[in-house]
Amino acid sequence: MAHEQHQQLIQTLHECMEACNHCYDACLREEDVKMMAECIRLDRECADICAFLEQALTRNSPFSSDLAAACAKVCEACGNECQKHDHDHCQKCADACFKCAEACKEIA
Repeated sequence: MAHEQHQQLIQTLHECMEACNHCYDACLREEDVKMMAECIRLDRECADICAFLEQALTRNSPFSSDLAAACAKVCEACGNECQKHDHDHCQKCADACFKCAEACKEIA
């Protein structure tokens, strides 16, 4: 199967999606939610593009490299935003995003 060659990336995408979803949920419970608005927005964007690319890779989409380039860009934006916040969930999300961005660039 074609997606087997991307198994590590699929796992990295899934981990990033999970980290973003966790960060999103945790940000909604922070005291100053308004301050977290951009983080929340980018968490959603990043989780969605990671999930979409994960699915595209499993079906051997001819657009995988284009989607990976877009995913890397979104992951970097999310990581940069999360990195600004001291919350543990934001820092873990930033790490997952930067790892995922690098992995996406390899196939972009």
